[in-house]
Amino acid sequence: MLPVNSISLTSTLPQPRSAPERWMRTSRRPVTSASAVLALACSLLGCASLPQGSPRDPRDHVERFNRSMYRFNTALDHAILRPVARGYVKVTPRPVRTGVSNFFGNLGYTKTIGNDIFQGHPLDFGSDIARLVVNTTVGIGGAFDPATRFGLEKHDRDFGQTLGKWGLPTGTYLMLPLLGPSDVRDAFGLLPDRFMSIEGQINDPVIQAGLTVADKINGRANMLPFDRAIDTAYDPYALVRNVWFQRRDHKVHGDATPDDKAPDADDR
Repeated sequence: MLPVNSISLTSTLPQPRSAPERWMRTSRRPVTSASAVLALACSLLGCASLPQGSPRDPRDHVERFNRSMYRFNTALDHAILRPVARGYVKVTPRPVRTGVSNFFGNLGYTKTIGNDIFQGHPLDFGSDIARLVVNTTVGIGGAFDPATRFGLEKHDRDFGQTLGKWGLPTGTYLMLPLLGPSDVRDAFGLLPDRFMSIEGQINDPVIQAGLTVADKINGRANMLPFDRAIDTAYDPYALVRNVWFQRRDHKVHGDATPDDKAPDADDR
């Protein structure tokens, strides 16, 4: 005769599973992993829906990917860069911020000088060298801009603009991670511009990283006045894309003089 508790003991023992049941249980793991990978790939490759009624822009061939990247950049900006830029504006007097902007403009001015040659502007080439020398010396490393008071006009040229003047088409619009709006032509031009800049010749990674971070914060602070227009737009992505295309078109075909002056962050 079996003990009374033997029934309950026997019922708790694991029962052998059939082969199909074991196969289904094991196969769930790769299916779950594949679903996670597919979801990640979808988000990275731009499985983003376009706003209802939004027409496709023929210059934006990878719009779904670009919109996903725009959302990624915006989330990163709102979480880190914008709050830091607002804090920077809050604690830094306007003359100091102007000096910082002048410094970074002077630091990257060798890029403009190089593209003066590529675009066939010999007079601007001489004027821009003089401007760099004056602002670096009299302007104390570029913190001040005495060259403008001396009548030396400021130019803004880059290799993407140079390629456009040579007749190279833009290619598709691209939203680059961290860097923001661009296109195939301008993305290719980033490399020569980096090589022609003073920052590109600095070998110390700590100094390079410090300059890059400071430049990003300063640049973001200069863009704060435009936040409201972008945030309240029906389609912020399309607004940024259209403004960027207009600006680049003007630089390539209108030979824009210095950038249209952005309103100061204090004027928000």
